[in-house]
Amino acid sequence: MITIDIWSDVRCPFCYIGKRNFEDALAQFEYRKKTEVIWHSFQLDPKIRTRPGISALDYFVEEKNISREQAQEMFQNAQKMAVDAGLEMDLETSVVANSYRAHLLIQLAKSKGVANEIEEALFKAHFSEAKNIDEESVLLEVAASAGIESDEAAEALTSESLAYEVKQDEMQAQNIGVRGVPFFVFDNKYGVSGAQPAETFLEVLNKTWQESGK
Repeated sequence: MITIDIWSDVRCPFCYIGKRNFEDALAQFEYRKKTEVIWHSFQLDPKIRTRPGISALDYFVEEKNISREQAQEMFQNAQKMAVDAGLEMDLETSVVANSYRAHLLIQLAKSKGVANEIEEALFKAHFSEAKNIDEESVLLEVAASAGIESDEAAEALTSESLAYEVKQDEMQAQNIGVRGVPFFVFDNKYGVSGAQPAETFLEVLNKTWQESGK
C-alpha cells in the first residue's frame, strides 16, 4: 500500500483541475487498488469574507489589484485547463466564499471514509453550480449527497475537535514547506505541486511504487 496525501482548498480552481488529472492518472495505475488517498485542509485565504453580492471577477480585480482585462485572461486560461481536464467550470459565476466551514465538513467526511466524495461535491457546487459553499443549507446538501446525516453535518460546522483537525492539517503543510495548493505527497517521499498533467502524476505513481518494494 502506498499513500498519497493531498492538500487542497475547495475554492481553488487548480485544486479541482489537479484532482481530476490525478484521478485520470490513478485510473491508469496498475496498482491503484493498493493506494490510499488522504485529503488535507488548506485555506488559501483564511481571512476572505463571504460576499455573494460581488462577482468573482470583480473580487479578483479588487483583491489582486489588476486590470479587468488581466483578470479575464487569467480566468480564461484556468477555464481552458478545466475543459482540457474534462470539467465544467464557470469561474465568473462562482460565489466569493470563505471555505473554512467546508473544511470542517471535509474533516467529518474523512472520519467516515467519504472525503473524496465530499471534495468532489464541494468543487462541483462551487465551480459548476454557483452555490455558496459557506452557506449551511448548501453544506448540508453536500453532506447528504455522501450519506452524512444532516444533524451530524450541522454539528460539524461548529465542532471544536474538527477545527483542531483543520489546524493540524495546515500546520503539517507549513512544516513540510507547502505554500500553495494543490500539493501532493507520494508515500512521504515525493512532492508534486500544482495541477500537473495526468502523465506527470502517473510517472510519480509508478516511480513511488517501484521504490516502495511492495
